[in-house]
Amino acid sequence: MTDSQGRAVTIAAIAAEAGVSLPTVSRVLNGRSDVAPHTRERIEQLLREHGYQRRGARPRERARLVDLVFNDLDSPWAVEIIRGVEDAAHAEGVGTVVTAIHRRASATRVWLENLATRASDGAILVTSELDPALRSELQELQVPAVVVDPAGVPSLDVPTIGATDWAGGLSATDHLTGLGHRRIGFVGGPAPLWSSRARLDGYRAGLGAAGVAVDPALVLEGDFGYRSGSECADRLLRLADRPTAVFAANDQMALGVYEAARRRGLRVPEDLSVVGFDDLPQAQWSSPPLTTVHQPLAQMGRLAARTVLRLVQGEPVEGPRIELATRLVVRDSTAPPPG
Repeated sequence: MTDSQGRAVTIAAIAAEAGVSLPTVSRVLNGRSDVAPHTRERIEQLLREHGYQRRGARPRERARLVDLVFNDLDSPWAVEIIRGVEDAAHAEGVGTVVTAIHRRASATRVWLENLATRASDGAILVTSELDPALRSELQELQVPAVVVDPAGVPSLDVPTIGATDWAGGLSATDHLTGLGHRRIGFVGGPAPLWSSRARLDGYRAGLGAAGVAVDPALVLEGDFGYRSGSECADRLLRLADRPTAVFAANDQMALGVYEAARRRGLRVPEDLSVVGFDDLPQAQWSSPPLTTVHQPLAQMGRLAARTVLRLVQGEPVEGPRIELATRLVVRDSTAPPPG
């Protein structure tokens, strides 16, 4: 829809001109009664002036678009999720719009306005916490949502797709204790993330099953980035009683552990065993190839796309929380401890 000067008219533009939120305009368009009379009158006047046609004036046509939203796009992990979503969406003739919001409220607001303009059919949010305010705005826009690898405790209100992070952390630690390691360092992801906490709990459970006490000095928090893996490993390897193995909560940090070991003249796995988590393509290309926990990232993306498209069609979904199985992939970065 365009105005008299040929410019595109969006509900975001109407909201800005009226000095109200985008959901308020959406409520007026949907005939909701919970809008103050003078506000409704102002919005309806602007809608008439700009010649905006209400969606309700004719059956809504599907946009054949799904929004895929990340906090950041600087990881190969994100590429695997995108690949899975694209596969499933393309099979249904649906396009994908990828956005990074960088954990900024202003970027989230811009994304919501663009989402309303595109009239996307659904949204997939990755490593996000769907707070009540955002959930409410998506409901106002009639956009069903699915969360992949949720940041906080999975909500029963919105379908979430994840992996068996706890079991993955347990299998990685069991593998190392089975080789004879007792001093096992852990480099975790950001503590607020659900997946980080679950992998740490799996590590603790694995040590407990082997009768090994958790040493707090061996547990460090990274940020899932290569540099943080290297920096945390430096701290671990400077200990007087340094670990003989390190379990990093993702592959990028595990490769950072490789670099820290190299700088200290330590060989992997002869002097230090390393296990990662994710099984990104880089894991098998590294030297030596990395033992890691396979997380079905592309499959998670495919399932998220199928789930949100079922919601768009009004069809039932498998459940509020779906966890796909992880599995340990043993390569050449682990061996019994030296001596």
